[in-house]
Amino acid sequence: MEIAGTTIPVVFRRNSKAKRIILRLNPAKKPDQADGVVVTLPKGVDADEGLRFALASQDWICARLLTLPEQIGFADGTTIPFRGDPHLIRHVPGARRGVWQEDGEIRVSGPLSHLPRRVEDWLKKQARRQISELTRVKAAIRDLTPGQLTVRDTRSRWGSCAANGNLSFSWRLVLAPDYVIDYVVAHEVAHLAEHNHSPRFWAVVDTLTPHCKAGRSWLKAHGEKLHRYG
Repeated sequence: MEIAGTTIPVVFRRNSKAKRIILRLNPAKKPDQADGVVVTLPKGVDADEGLRFALASQDWICARLLTLPEQIGFADGTTIPFRGDPHLIRHVPGARRGVWQEDGEIRVSGPLSHLPRRVEDWLKKQARRQISELTRVKAAIRDLTPGQLTVRDTRSRWGSCAANGNLSFSWRLVLAPDYVIDYVVAHEVAHLAEHNHSPRFWAVVDTLTPHCKAGRSWLKAHGEKLHRYG
């Protein structure tokens, strides 16, 4: 669709459980991509009707797009958060160490063209390492047995627990302060005992982390900004 001379990508998704057409932003994941919208269609509603709904909501879309933070790519000289603290990405072409953290910097060896991928791969590795250890420790506290653990780039949820006990987390949590990732891991591990959000569930969470309130508050205030990096 086109708004004010700008082409806005539209993705249609069908959800049989939806009661009405739902419109939400679909922020770009890379600096060279365009921000778009996702139109969720309930049963009996076709894409044409969904597009008409989106076109009728142009003012809302424009207003929301203006609030999106600018994308920040992984590049030499860029500052990104790592475990809650700002780190400068520094290219060190003559080194032979891959990617490493030193003196408030994330240093990257090798060709400059490989830097973005190497930084992202390193962040994912750090996220998996931290999340795996936290999961192991917290599951042991309650004598719980988690299933397979995956780390991926999810936008709708920071973590999830499947019915079979498999756990999934966003690698972007490693950009947040440690107490935030501690809360998210505790939240998902607690679902191994209580697959709901009942008072019993929150009681389990409280036995696994002292950071429940602070972690939730931080994600509510700053979580969306983590998607601007990369």
